[in-house]
Amino acid sequence: MIKVRLPLSALFNHRQTLGRNGGFCHIFFMMSEVSKDEQMAKLLKRPNDDLAEKVQTTKRIKVDGEQSEDEKKYPKRKVVLLMAYSGKGYYGMQRNTGTSQFRTIEDDLVTALIKSGCIPENHGEEMKKMSFQRCARTDKGVSAAGQVVSLKLRLIEDIVEKINENLPPQIRVLGIKRVTQGFNSKNNCDGRTYSYMLPTVAFSPKDYDIGNIAAFRLEPKTLQRLNSLFALYKGTHNFHNFTSQKAPSDPSARRYITEMSCGEPFIHNNTEFAVITVRGQSFMLHQIRKMIGLVIAVIKGYATEEVMERSWGQEKVDIPKAPGLGLVLERVHFDRYNKRFGGDGLHERLEWDREEDVIKAFKEAYIYPTIVETECQEGSMVSWMSTLPIHDFEGTAAETRENKDQNKVSADAGNDSD
Repeated sequence: MIKVRLPLSALFNHRQTLGRNGGFCHIFFMMSEVSKDEQMAKLLKRPNDDLAEKVQTTKRIKVDGEQSEDEKKYPKRKVVLLMAYSGKGYYGMQRNTGTSQFRTIEDDLVTALIKSGCIPENHGEEMKKMSFQRCARTDKGVSAAGQVVSLKLRLIEDIVEKINENLPPQIRVLGIKRVTQGFNSKNNCDGRTYSYMLPTVAFSPKDYDIGNIAAFRLEPKTLQRLNSLFALYKGTHNFHNFTSQKAPSDPSARRYITEMSCGEPFIHNNTEFAVITVRGQSFMLHQIRKMIGLVIAVIKGYATEEVMERSWGQEKVDIPKAPGLGLVLERVHFDRYNKRFGGDGLHERLEWDREEDVIKAFKEAYIYPTIVETECQEGSMVSWMSTLPIHDFEGTAAETRENKDQNKVSADAGNDSD
């Protein structure tokens, strides 16, 4: 039997409906794992003359009797790595040393860097020695198409290919560039763009029969209201209610949002999806998911628009957190760095136009199918929607917790008497 891999980019054509036969997830289960890996391998093995020239320049080093042969041949240089990954099965991006049972993207990356000879083995547990930093700490299950990390590496030959040989297929290094010695991918990042893909039934009225997901279609007037609500997030606000353990007086809770909107819905096998795009200077833990969760609650009629304005005030507001499944880190931006160093003749601009094909191929092979398949199998959005009625949008979060505690005490007392 011949396995056929259908082009998943067609999933995002807003004006076409794909296929009329088979179930909601049928085309994704037909994908050949071999074909996915072969396509990615071909794209990643394309010649990179610029990188080859950079590797050659690293061989001009000073003689140091205390250096190992590898250190003499391949001195460490400050670089950035462009990464893409599917977050399913991982507890986020950031490594947590000493908690190996919670595997993260960085755990596998560090292992691959050691095995490929890019960093010394004894630095694996102390990546600060390699000046390691990531642009964004993506949450559990969240994917990325344009994550960037900065660190010092030995610029070995065929460095990208050798790193990827030691990574699982759902994590890829897609590009590498030299940067200034003091570059820090987190501090030098001017902005981050995320997307969030979800079935539009999330915006259905609260009395809608969610057992009939395929029949729902987002009306233009609802999409217009959605975007008017998302527009309220633009500018600088105190987002202390959109993360945990942030006091209203904490200056770090003030965040700047430049763009947030929902695109035109598109249909796949009679089921409608939409993609929300948000760009900001930086985001706190769970912030985007709560921003989306609150708008969904307003659209569905569980909360009023006034709650959004109140959430930026001093009181604690109970805000629902949308599932992490559909969230993707699309791109990170280095406008100030590019303006200062991108044209100095020594450093490259931190833009990835040449990698667009391989980024697109990775998303189609690993990110989009994971979102759709998992939503089909687990129904994370529909399950989450059923929890919205338990949130008290009129009271404060403290009152909500107190009510929940009282209900628990009453329930426990009832159980004791049985």
